[in-house]
Amino acid sequence: MTTPEQSTNAGIAPSAFEPLTDKDPGPQPGGKSWRPIPIITGVIFVAIMAFLLSAKSLEIKVVAVSESQIDISGGLYLPFGGRYLMRKGAYQVIVEAPGYYPMTSDILINAEDSQTLELTLQPLPGRITFSSQPPGAVIAIDGEVLGQTPLENQSVPAGDYTLQFAAERYLPLEQPLSVAGRDLQQGIEVALSPAWANITIDTHPTGASILLGEELLGTSPAVVEVLRGEHQLTLQKNGFAARPIEILVNAGEHQDLGTLDLTPASGVLQLSSTPAGSNVTIDGEFRGKTPLTLEVTPDTSHRISVFKPGYRAHNSTIELAAGENTSTAVTLTAQLGEVRFNIQPGNAILRINGRPRGNGSQTLSLPAFEQSIEVVLEGYATVRKRITPRAGLQQVVNVSLQTERESKLARIKPEVTTALGQTLLLFNPVERDGDFTMGASRRESGRRANEVLHPVSLTRMFYLQTTEVTNAQFRQFMASHNSGQIEGNSLNREHQPAVQISWQQAAQFCNWLSRRERLPLFYQQTNGIVTGYNPNATGYRLPSEAEWAWAARVDGTSLRKFPWGDKFPPTDPVENYADNTSGYVTGVILNGYNDGHVVTATVASYAPNHNRLYDVGGNVAEWVHDVYTIPPANGGTKTDPLGAQSGDNYVVRGASWTQSKISELRLSHRDYGQAGRDDLGFRLARYAE
Repeated sequence: MTTPEQSTNAGIAPSAFEPLTDKDPGPQPGGKSWRPIPIITGVIFVAIMAFLLSAKSLEIKVVAVSESQIDISGGLYLPFGGRYLMRKGAYQVIVEAPGYYPMTSDILINAEDSQTLELTLQPLPGRITFSSQPPGAVIAIDGEVLGQTPLENQSVPAGDYTLQFAAERYLPLEQPLSVAGRDLQQGIEVALSPAWANITIDTHPTGASILLGEELLGTSPAVVEVLRGEHQLTLQKNGFAARPIEILVNAGEHQDLGTLDLTPASGVLQLSSTPAGSNVTIDGEFRGKTPLTLEVTPDTSHRISVFKPGYRAHNSTIELAAGENTSTAVTLTAQLGEVRFNIQPGNAILRINGRPRGNGSQTLSLPAFEQSIEVVLEGYATVRKRITPRAGLQQVVNVSLQTERESKLARIKPEVTTALGQTLLLFNPVERDGDFTMGASRRESGRRANEVLHPVSLTRMFYLQTTEVTNAQFRQFMASHNSGQIEGNSLNREHQPAVQISWQQAAQFCNWLSRRERLPLFYQQTNGIVTGYNPNATGYRLPSEAEWAWAARVDGTSLRKFPWGDKFPPTDPVENYADNTSGYVTGVILNGYNDGHVVTATVASYAPNHNRLYDVGGNVAEWVHDVYTIPPANGGTKTDPLGAQSGDNYVVRGASWTQSKISELRLSHRDYGQAGRDDLGFRLARYAE
């Protein structure tokens, strides 16, 4: 037996080795048993070697800021130097990292020896706290509103954004926002800049209210805050005229307007008269016709004159204090003038203002204002005149009825009816001031450059249709015609005026109706297109511009400015214009006016004008015959003008249901075109001989 010391000192001695031979019989019965450990170890070694020899190398790259943890399921794998040894097959990879959403990915290991899998983790939202000065600002990210400041721990996905802040009376602020995410907390604090400026205002005298619209900002002297932009401030003080101030305000740029002088308010005189419509002058300056509201310089004596033809003038003086408002009614005394009528033949009837006053020659005392005179006798042409008697001065009117044309004039009817039932009235401008001036004075409010004043003389008798051509009438010529509708409002009813009609179609309708009644054609056509006209033909046509203007404007010795008179705007419904109900269709309206129709009205819905013609200057504008031109300023008198034979554009006269402005509603207004419109129609005309 050896001791430990002996065991330590003894070397490792090789044992005897004898190789096996074929003769080695192996273990003998009754000998030692064989050991399994080497066999198992060998099997394991073989299995490991088989795995290593068949495994593929996989590199997993995780895109994340923080350290990640990887877990693989679905089969045997062996981490090896930052890579994983795995056999071919399907696996599931689960990756987790602080600040990121967990990620699960299914992978398939193929036959390639080295493979790479890159996984990008999605960061968690960031937690943002917003604050502003002043607080209460509306926060929006890329236009989407989040709320109002202060706003804490607002969850926002990682990424780059545009951040907006908006607060009343402050300039909007926009800036970039970069959110890191990963559940990190960020703080955003901003200071908004004021959108106003301080305006320093003083007045003489002081104590004036400073108004922005209807908002009272203060009383002078004052420093007021006004938001940026263009504004009109108004200074008001009892006894003084309101003073408007136009200012342009830039945010933060303060202004000192200094001391502004206030003007004493005008006195206001409400002046009426009997009869109404009397002329009024103040200190020799014409101010309009009664009833009238007048502003006069305060604390000053003014000379007022009220007068009207046929009445004695009323003269007085008036002095009003600043801001004083008073009313005065004046009654004018009528004057009479003596008129001697010499009438041939002696049995002719004299009518004054439509009332019979006897037969033949006579002397009458008549009020000294314009009178309408008619001398009539069966078989003779009626003579019509307008006279103005003068007090203290006898006038003589000589009337000799024409008999040489009796047979011819007898065949000319005062009115005719077309085959479609349209009524046309006869007009003889020679007997009713056929010489007149077309256009408008440069001083007239609303006047346009194409309304050049020029003299015209009408000598030929003509007929005019009392109404505009309707849809029902036009569809007898063109059955497919459709005037359309606007915002659900029909323009296509039978008795509404026909619209959406070109000038060519209107002229062709005239020729069609002439053929139907076997009248000589006025318009000349080539291949279905109107190319000219025959001025001697008595077939149907469009009114000449001069005829239209004469029938609409000439009223005795005066020219009407509007269909209803000379004052704008109208108060009573006299024609169809863009009224209070039409705003959603026309946009611009005649405020306070209500004619009862959103779009076109049935023809003849309103009272006729002084020539018994309906809708002249309203409902729809109207084509007239003439090619559009601008008359020369100093041209000579044109007699029965019809214009060029053809052209590109034709004249349009009269206002329509779409219009409301003073320029458009005047009877001298001119337009032009060639195509149809939803507010443009026409009426018929023809020469009487």
